[in-house]
Amino acid sequence: MAYVITDECVSCGSCADVCPNDAITEGDDKYVINADECVDCGSCADECPNEAIKAGE
Repeated sequence: MAYVITDECVSCGSCADVCPNDAITEGDDKYVINADECVDCGSCADECPNEAIKAGE
């Protein structure tokens, strides 16, 4: 399952900077992950300062 960004996101962009597939883009009120492009590497979750990125279910 692809990772998901929760409402704890403060739109800092640190996750998008480390995504190897450019699967993360800025949304209206938080960043979003394109599930079709996410390879479940976890780089974004490791980088997030607010722990706003979780493994999908």
